[in-house]
Amino acid sequence: MIQGKLLNASARTTLFFTALITLLIGGTYPAFAQSDYPNKPIRFIIPFPAGGATDNIARPLQNELLNTVKWNIIIDNKPGAGGNIGAEMVSKSAPDGYTWLMASVGTHGINQPLYTQGGGKLPFDPIKDFTPITLVAELPNVLVLNPEFAAKNNINSVNDLIAYAKANPGKINMASSGNGTSIHMAGELFKSMTKTYMVHLPYRGSPPAVTDLMAGNVDIMFDNLPSSINYIRAGRLKALAVTTSKRSPALPDIPTIAEAANLPGYEATSWFGVVGPANMPADILNKDSAALIAAINSPSVKEKYLAMGAQPVGNTPAQFSAFIKNEIAKWTKVVKDSGAKVD
Repeated sequence: MIQGKLLNASARTTLFFTALITLLIGGTYPAFAQSDYPNKPIRFIIPFPAGGATDNIARPLQNELLNTVKWNIIIDNKPGAGGNIGAEMVSKSAPDGYTWLMASVGTHGINQPLYTQGGGKLPFDPIKDFTPITLVAELPNVLVLNPEFAAKNNINSVNDLIAYAKANPGKINMASSGNGTSIHMAGELFKSMTKTYMVHLPYRGSPPAVTDLMAGNVDIMFDNLPSSINYIRAGRLKALAVTTSKRSPALPDIPTIAEAANLPGYEATSWFGVVGPANMPADILNKDSAALIAAINSPSVKEKYLAMGAQPVGNTPAQFSAFIKNEIAKWTKVVKDSGAKVD
């Protein structure tokens, strides 16, 4: 009887430790699972249509990450509201590294002051609701005109455009890729500094706006260089100036707006960077950052960016976080001074 009880106790002890070991192994499994991240596709949300500058900046990264580290990146274009629709989706996603956003000067620089100055509110906080990963590239915008509109009105320079706009207030239609984008704000800054009035027509991204510009349905646009450069080279768009403080190596014969129209201080640079939802784990953030920086600095991606007029960057999450905060402060002043509003 005593021996039976001892055996039963021994069996119970064995079962107890077996269950405990199983529980411990099962309980630590999720922690070990992070070491093989990513083990499924990463959803890369582009908050503008396919074919625009934001999309064009993202796709070389997609290809490079697949070819080098075998990461499966699925690009998902979610345009609308100046990039706010796609940005909101990412802000509400799980911070597990499997959802990225190609942020821009619009979503993480301009939109907060632009949408809140009239008492409105963004559906996300560009600082609190995201984890900066790396700044990918910077590029100029370019002032482009429909060639027939330019020829009909003898507009061959920025000063010609200013003179025509002052003589014909409200008769120029200015397209943009959406409210709050760098394209919109480059035009608003130009209007403010030249004291001209042009009608703003926001589109859902650059491609439809550029299509209408070439068709003559709108007159001018301050487009991101990557989405216009091939049309400029083909003569389907007339370029007057770039919006940066220095000329673009991609279009060395095109002056800056500051020099072409004697507008010192005029500058409107676009940028693009990868962010995730807030509170991403440090190990996943570091892995994402390292992979993206390596891709940005690869010869293949650099060549593609430089060909489209973009300057590759690639910086740390801390550096990108500080950059975003500075951009919001900068564009808050520009929005206030220009009187820009959501149309």
